[in-house]
Amino acid sequence: MGCWAIGGLWTFMDMPAGWGATNDDESIRAVETAFHHGIRLFDTAAVYGCGHSEKLLGKALGSKRKDCVISTKFGYEMDIPAKRVRKPAGSVRTMPVASRLAQEFEASLKRLGTDYIDVYFFHVNDYDLGLARNVMEELEKLAEGGKIRSYGWSTDDAESAGLFAQGPHCSSVQISFSIAVDQKELLSVCEENRLAAFNRGPPAMGFLTGKYDGTTRFPADDVRTRQWAVETFQEPLSTKLDDLRDLLTADGRTLAQGALGYIWARSDRTFPIPGIRTEA
Repeated sequence: MGCWAIGGLWTFMDMPAGWGATNDDESIRAVETAFHHGIRLFDTAAVYGCGHSEKLLGKALGSKRKDCVISTKFGYEMDIPAKRVRKPAGSVRTMPVASRLAQEFEASLKRLGTDYIDVYFFHVNDYDLGLARNVMEELEKLAEGGKIRSYGWSTDDAESAGLFAQGPHCSSVQISFSIAVDQKELLSVCEENRLAAFNRGPPAMGFLTGKYDGTTRFPADDVRTRQWAVETFQEPLSTKLDDLRDLLTADGRTLAQGALGYIWARSDRTFPIPGIRTEA
């Protein structure tokens, strides 16, 4: 279960980054229902709702946490009361991360109500590779101390993924991957290094489910209003989905099941994490 959407409203460098208004009770029921139906991996991030997603996930899992795998992410500076991720003074690619990693980690532990994290992902997609080595060193310290079981990089850059793959405790890469977004080079990195490919956005922000189309309009505070979401998912899939429908729904599958099946068929490294925010 991807837990981005249960974070509620927040902004990323002054742009909308949430999925519209949410109801915390409904979000907790969604997590509990996911667990009831066999889901055991829950992926979140410190920035999702500026800590809110982590808090809700910790509350919803409670004592069941020991039966689950939790992945979360770090790397950005947050103004938690304002629910916004700040712009750094300089470039995102060179902002200080390693020096505050331990502090960020402890904050995530507290919000999640746990004393360890299974997979700790670096969340800055396009970060300077030289500075990333320092981040990896800090992650290795956490792993050697038993505070994290493993780590990875949430990135769509194959060179970045290859760098982290050299780390003894690196287990995973989180990539945007779906029928709409191909990642042949990154899948090769995962296969060559025996890494799990956590696949974010497998239903293409909902546009592969048939629920939305080219005429759908979202509230201004919804991340799906941003130009990259429109150009990557909404516009192309509004015209291509009809061509894909028969393939995806063969053998009685729903569109969503077909979207997940496509990912599993591509590689034995793939691990889709579809976003969920309601019990339904």
